[in-house]
Amino acid sequence: MSLQKLFATKVALALALLVANCAAAPIYGYKVVAKYPHSTDSYTEGFFYLNGLFYEGIGLNGHSGVVVTQPETGNPVQRFDLPSKYFGEGVIDWGPNLLQWTWQSHTGFVLDRFSLRIVSQFHYGGEGWGMTRTAKELITSDGTATLRFRNPNTLDEIRHIVVKEGSKTIDQLNELEYIKGEIYANIWHSDRIARISPIDGHVIAWIDCAGLLPDDQRVNAESVLNGIAYDAKKDRLFVTGKQWPTVFEIKIVPKSK
Repeated sequence: MSLQKLFATKVALALALLVANCAAAPIYGYKVVAKYPHSTDSYTEGFFYLNGLFYEGIGLNGHSGVVVTQPETGNPVQRFDLPSKYFGEGVIDWGPNLLQWTWQSHTGFVLDRFSLRIVSQFHYGGEGWGMTRTAKELITSDGTATLRFRNPNTLDEIRHIVVKEGSKTIDQLNELEYIKGEIYANIWHSDRIARISPIDGHVIAWIDCAGLLPDDQRVNAESVLNGIAYDAKKDRLFVTGKQWPTVFEIKIVPKSK
């Protein structure tokens, strides 16, 4: 290929990427595949699936911690309670441990995953909201439009992305899940989940979960969608919310008009 053709190809690719990033992201709907019980005492701030169990980070001062439950029954098999001064937030597994951080206390905890005993603490700047991971990095949210990639051993920031749909920044990013190379993010007080490129932060698509839980089944105005878990072995996607009575297994489908 000549230099002229190579340059033209690169320009065409750059323009295509620019157009894609400026266009509104497509919106998908959902189909409920199954329902599982969920405690309305659980103010969900973190959520993931591992080895047949749900791991959940629970918020609210005096009620915060980590609870591990059997999906089919909703029964807890393990629980860790944070001291009452901490408001628990996102939780994720890393090796043999769990990491949970807190909202405004700048303090997080490393727990042994099998006993839920505290191994150590860590500290960080800013607020703690959601947390997920790739094979090498943690990904965290703080309620803004910025997602930070962190060293899992030190919590130091490696890089960050700003989430945008076209030129519009998308803030209030909350609970996170890393699925098939994309970041799924709850938007606080929204029934939509954003699918985000970890490379440049653009919104690839939206999942509209409106109507998933009727309003009359919500405890209060703060009982919002917040909790995304993925079973990679069986390709199952689970979502729930703060103090919701149900965990929903859903399938992403084209949105009906």
